[in-house]
Amino acid sequence: MEIESQRITGDNGDTFEEGADDSSSSILDLTSFQLHDLEGIELPPSLIELDLTANRLSTLDSRIGLLSQLKKLSLRQNLIDDAGVQPIAGWNALSGLQELVLRDNKLTKILDVSIFKSLVVFDVSFNEIPSLNGLSKVSNTLKELYVSKNEVTKMEELEHLYQLQILELGSNRLRVMENLHNLTNLQELWLGRNRIRAVNLCELKCIKKISLQSNRLTSMIGFQDCVALEELYLSHNGIAKMEGLSTLVNLHVLDISSNKLISVDDIENLTRLEDLWLNDNQIESLEGIVAAVAGSREKLTTIYLEHNPCAESVVVRNHSQSTTIRSVASLTVRCDGYSNTYLGRNLLLNISEQTSANLQRGKFSKLLCYFEAVLSEYSAD
Repeated sequence: MEIESQRITGDNGDTFEEGADDSSSSILDLTSFQLHDLEGIELPPSLIELDLTANRLSTLDSRIGLLSQLKKLSLRQNLIDDAGVQPIAGWNALSGLQELVLRDNKLTKILDVSIFKSLVVFDVSFNEIPSLNGLSKVSNTLKELYVSKNEVTKMEELEHLYQLQILELGSNRLRVMENLHNLTNLQELWLGRNRIRAVNLCELKCIKKISLQSNRLTSMIGFQDCVALEELYLSHNGIAKMEGLSTLVNLHVLDISSNKLISVDDIENLTRLEDLWLNDNQIESLEGIVAAVAGSREKLTTIYLEHNPCAESVVVRNHSQSTTIRSVASLTVRCDGYSNTYLGRNLLLNISEQTSANLQRGKFSKLLCYFEAVLSEYSAD
């Protein structure tokens, strides 16, 4: 059977043909057409995905409520307020919806989505929501919840979401980490740009990624039970000491830049560490850094130390050449097989052919030994 096509022209003049292939009866993408309404646009009853991102919609077309096969609905970046979205709460034909995106609109409260019994993804980020009141009605099937860039002051009504895997509450007004104890399947927690002073993860042992950047932390205590953690982001806080890290043996990325650290500690056990960000701290000496990362020699590829006192006055001389580095902005090295060593963002040192051959295999251990030798020579001087 041949599918007839319809030509759709948006308010911005863009056009496309719906129905040009078999997938058009199940997926309709009207992204960035600057539509004020859906008048003249056919909505096939077989639609599974409807994307209305980046338009000028302020109300919902009632025909959407008849799409009984719909699984994904995106209304991101429109002009929809609470009254404009309210009808969806009564559209029972959409009870099988799995993904609802209301990001970047004009909402001031959590929509009642209790009719969606199979909801997996719910996104209300970039709105004006001051409270999580209403989340208690969200189905316990939910796996991804995004409420970033709102005005939320309290973590609440989360206890029943025991299947949740991703929780995004960044850029709000949170002061306390709480009510996380039932989220035993949580793998990612994003809480950057809040006002949190202390870590309370309620022994979330399955979590793999945590961001608490740009908060008010002064201590790292609280992560020690998160033994599955792979990525930890703590930049732009007031942390003065590296501690509570020895149990995080699965950690790949550790970002503690822009804090108040004076030394590098408690990472000897982190044998899987690949990226270590320490820039913009108060680390005065390079002594002890090689020993601190000795356990991760086979994996470590990046150490950033720029904008620390120790990176401002170091002078290192190459063994085989007379090239002198004015400043070691970073110990970061990218082993790309070329005959150059990259320290930080700048090309600072040409190395010998023999050392270059060792680096071509990408073995940071060889490079670290080489750097250790150079560092020892510098220390002796």
